[in-house]
Amino acid sequence: MTLQIPFDNSYARLPDRFYVRQPADPVTRPGLIVINAALAADLGIEAEALASEAGLAVLAGNAVPEGAAPLAQAYAGHQFGGWSPQLGDGRALLLGEVLDRNGNRRDIQLKGSGRTPFSRMGDGRAWLGPVLREYVVSETMHAMGIPSTRALAAVTTGDRVFREGGAMPGAVLTRVAASHIRVGTFQYFAARGDEEAVRLLADHARTRHYPQAETALDLLNAVIDAQARLIAKWLGVGFIHGVMNTDNMTISGETIDYGPCAFMDRFESGKVFSSIDQFGRYAYNRQPDIAVWNIAQLATCLLPLINPDQDRAVEIATKAVHRFPEVFALEWLAVFRAKLGLTADPDDGDLAEADSHLINDLLSAMETGRADFTNTFAGLATGTAEQAFADPAPLAPWQARHTARLAQQGGADTAAMGAANPQVIPRNHMIEAMISSGVEGDLAPFRALLETVTRPFDAAPESFTRPPEPDEEVRQTFCGT
Repeated sequence: MTLQIPFDNSYARLPDRFYVRQPADPVTRPGLIVINAALAADLGIEAEALASEAGLAVLAGNAVPEGAAPLAQAYAGHQFGGWSPQLGDGRALLLGEVLDRNGNRRDIQLKGSGRTPFSRMGDGRAWLGPVLREYVVSETMHAMGIPSTRALAAVTTGDRVFREGGAMPGAVLTRVAASHIRVGTFQYFAARGDEEAVRLLADHARTRHYPQAETALDLLNAVIDAQARLIAKWLGVGFIHGVMNTDNMTISGETIDYGPCAFMDRFESGKVFSSIDQFGRYAYNRQPDIAVWNIAQLATCLLPLINPDQDRAVEIATKAVHRFPEVFALEWLAVFRAKLGLTADPDDGDLAEADSHLINDLLSAMETGRADFTNTFAGLATGTAEQAFADPAPLAPWQARHTARLAQQGGADTAAMGAANPQVIPRNHMIEAMISSGVEGDLAPFRALLETVTRPFDAAPESFTRPPEPDEEVRQTFCGT
């Protein structure tokens, strides 16, 4: 079967300063790990063709398919608050774009495909662990209904990649996204005073993601709304991104770059996993604030497009950025109301305030009682929430208030609870065990975990839902670059 990918590459039609055109670095011996057949079908690609020898050559970077326009995208960014004027795709290549069966434009990117001019001191490669992690976590996020990049395929390379832990098996992830345009993409051109490029990029982003947006201000407001929805959904499942740098925030509102990310086991409002986040900049409860900070950087880039009078542009952009907390609060309330089975008129301000207190008091009880995040919410619908607590005492008074609130509305919205509360997540100790087995050549744990967590709202075996034992607990996660 011949591999055919229906490319239509709009980003490659932007000026040359937006990217560097180049093919991937070849690998020694491509080997198949997994093909996402359902996603391939959405993209109009035959899964069998992807799994063929010719398909593996494309997925590993050894061959350029017809119609592709491989390129490394340029971008900059603030990393942990520090400015880096040039980052870019240092270990990834955008193969091109396709229109999926719903008419949506999607990027197809190889991650771990070798050096580019943006690699700096890196080797441009990925090792197996981060590839398996991103595949599992990104597909879980999609299954939960959280906007995310997707994983189309993963392959081994037959080469070794050297990291602090020694020589590791190399791998390449094929990633699919609505686009890979980041806040840092705008920063790259704004920092160079290239107003024309900022304008071209803004027009491209509006056309691609927010066709209803007529101006740069409309684009900024659309990104604010999308990011508020996204971060609220993250908090609703106990997700911590770990590296919310401006180069890791997409204009589309998708979750991107699953490095030292993690889902919480025991709830801690200030929980940090990333080994490089020494000061808790990207802790669970700081993610909304960091989103505002990142969006302010985007707003700064767009100032010349918002109004030719800089003072007036700053005034307008500041007002827009200051919308975020209010928009986020509404999104957060909607997410957690669904998790608690609550219904309400969105315009009922008094009830909104009361419900916010109820939600926050539950989170406080969970933190005090050392409760498992996922199992607490999953247990609310079945009356087993107390089993998720090491100390259930703080839960009892809250449950009485919750019961009274549900009686006020005539009972719980069980359908909303079922759709909002995953029964299973890719727990950190399971991910680490999966990676360890994969490095030894055993991919069965990867496949078992993937099969389970991509049906997150279904009942799962106890072995997948139990919190880690003390000796299994993962306290730090790593980026893998």
